[in-house]
Amino acid sequence: MDPKLGRMTLKEWVAIESDSVQPVPRFRQELFRMMAMAADMLQRLGARVASVDMGLQQLPDGQSLPIPPIILAELGSDPTKGTVCFYGHLDVQPADQGDGWLTDPYVLTEVDGKLYGRGATDNKGPVLAWINAVSAFRALEQDLPVNIKFIIEGMEEAGSVALEELVEKEKDRFFSGVDYIVISDNLWISQRKPAITYGTRGNSYFMVEVKCRDQDFHSGTFGGILHEPMADLVALLGSLVDSSGHILVPGIYDEVVRLTEEEINTYKAIHLDLEEYRNSSQIEKFLFDTKEEILMHLWRYPSLSIHGIEGAFDEPGAKTVIPGRVIGKFSIRLVPHMNVSVVEKQVTRHLEDVFSKRNSSNKMVVSMALGLHPWIANINDTQYLAAKRAIRTVFGTEPDMIRDGSTIPIAKMFQEIVHKSVVLIPLGAVDDGEHSQNEKINRWNYIEGTKLFAAFFLEMAQLH
Repeated sequence: MDPKLGRMTLKEWVAIESDSVQPVPRFRQELFRMMAMAADMLQRLGARVASVDMGLQQLPDGQSLPIPPIILAELGSDPTKGTVCFYGHLDVQPADQGDGWLTDPYVLTEVDGKLYGRGATDNKGPVLAWINAVSAFRALEQDLPVNIKFIIEGMEEAGSVALEELVEKEKDRFFSGVDYIVISDNLWISQRKPAITYGTRGNSYFMVEVKCRDQDFHSGTFGGILHEPMADLVALLGSLVDSSGHILVPGIYDEVVRLTEEEINTYKAIHLDLEEYRNSSQIEKFLFDTKEEILMHLWRYPSLSIHGIEGAFDEPGAKTVIPGRVIGKFSIRLVPHMNVSVVEKQVTRHLEDVFSKRNSSNKMVVSMALGLHPWIANINDTQYLAAKRAIRTVFGTEPDMIRDGSTIPIAKMFQEIVHKSVVLIPLGAVDDGEHSQNEKINRWNYIEGTKLFAAFFLEMAQLH
């Protein structure tokens, strides 16, 4: 592949404002244009392509918008070869130059070997790297070492609307011949050392509402004579986690997998410069002092974060108001083998106990808005061995075997519905800034990542 051609195409793709988060017709049109461009590119490679109509997305205000099609594509159907399916998404988070971008987010701009632009690393760059790897075999007039399938969506940043329904429908058709599934939608843990990801945390997102009445109160008229909802809520939120990050909900750690010596050694082997990590994060001090402790608390232990309070006065200035109804928002990142429904019961019981001891006349309601299970894979599966060998070939080093502290629901979804091995092979460096201002992918990562995918096809063919 001529690197210039790849950059030109990435430039064209980044130029499309395929924002799925803001539900407005203009961005939805851009999403349809993005999906059509990708389908056309795959067809020109010789793939059989179906753009599946996903119907309408119903919005909270009663309006509806068309959901961009999901692309199902396949190249090759040789029964003697393994079949690898690549998942990617072509929608992006919102971006506006006025929000702190140093360049126009929709104009791919190279500065010192870094390609800046919204979607460059999340996820247009990796999708194109996979397509470029396939096209390299075509350009050399060589047979693909494996059969390739693609599933590409345009609504990942908005919760993968309608994806699960399609995967369920296609599990015995499109996915029936698939042996392995590859996702490239996260980052390395360092700037120069490649990684393979074999697990992610889940997420249970909670709301706790405390209500006296719908209207707010004047603190001069009512202060001192009622149970204030905000005081109740602050006490509830304060009961969840201590200053060392330990979650105080009884039983919450009961199902967490016990730590083994073998697992500790995997953390020791990972390259992480704590000083560089701390400085780049602009954090004065972490809760833990060693690399191993930090990685374990990011990946293999649950964490609880308090996100905000709805209904509280948060504007500039002084307003002597007592909120009549407030909603606290917090979430727990789950790890194997924590169960979403068990966690929901534990959290609800704990908050009810704390609230009852306050003897408040207010009403409290706890609800779980989101429940996503953690995902973990077997690193001895064939495609993990193939990915390791491909990384050694291209980068000349062993990869970091990492987990991700965030939640990637599609990995768990594919594993549970399709019952195939899933691997995450990230291409981007730790400082790529996915979702934030000045998102980028390094030119080196993009080109070497393309080579990595090509090498991965060859390794998969040998191991299969």
